[in-house]
Amino acid sequence: MGFCDFSLSCCLRILEAVFCCLALLIPMFRGSMSNPFGVWCEFVWTFGLIVALVIFLLEKFLIDKLVEMIVLKYSWADLACGLSLQASAMLLSASIIYSAVFVCGRFACIGDIFCAIFSIVAFIIYTVEAVMAKLKCPSGYLSNLRGLFRFAQALVACILLAAVSDYFMGVESHYRPPGMVWCTVVYVVCFPVCVLIILIHIIKLLGGLLCFALDKLEVIFNIIAVALYVSAAILWPIYAYKNYHRGPAHGNRMHDRRYHDLNAVTVLTYVNLGLYVADLVLSLISLYKRI
Repeated sequence: MGFCDFSLSCCLRILEAVFCCLALLIPMFRGSMSNPFGVWCEFVWTFGLIVALVIFLLEKFLIDKLVEMIVLKYSWADLACGLSLQASAMLLSASIIYSAVFVCGRFACIGDIFCAIFSIVAFIIYTVEAVMAKLKCPSGYLSNLRGLFRFAQALVACILLAAVSDYFMGVESHYRPPGMVWCTVVYVVCFPVCVLIILIHIIKLLGGLLCFALDKLEVIFNIIAVALYVSAAILWPIYAYKNYHRGPAHGNRMHDRRYHDLNAVTVLTYVNLGLYVADLVLSLISLYKRI
């Protein structure tokens, strides 16, 4: 197949890159983004653009076979399917967040409206690509339930950190009690370990550096993560809403925005706690089968 011959998958990759790029360019032309939610959206569009271009070029020049042989523990199909699923979920979050936070009914928001539309279109195309890849039934970590759980934990943690940052940037110090700081530490500590486990699962070299079995490491981490998130699930609602109603007037738009941040963190904390509990159960089952 020549370089100018394009399959449906190649066309979808090009469209993914184009619409992620269009969504990214609109806010970039306005200058640097300071809002944590906006930073997250820009990161997602950049990720979607890079994933689409890298997979397209590697497959077009047949380098994917070399990467599969030298770098990956599992197949290239598993990596491509997993990345498409991840990009689709990330774009869904970015589309919802950008529409909710930045899009308004005024004419000045026309750029934000187009940005949200481009993001939604990119999400739809990535979803089609992910479904097509999943129907081929690739076997491996990223395309199975364990990998999806682990990625979901990292994704929720990213949105959690964006919401926490957005809250802390706009309140005085007495609205940052130690209990809320501890919860932030929990989100920060669990996130990089989660990402590292994903990388160990898919990269041969990292797996070879471990001194003990990865499945045992995952069980230990999941137990610690569940304990930490249980503490966050208890402490965040207690400290986050305590006396907050005594702050700015309820009719104040900024007050409402900070309150929405508190609600988002509360809900997502319980979501991630559920994901870690489910992952702990799966990791225990997997470890029991190996014994």
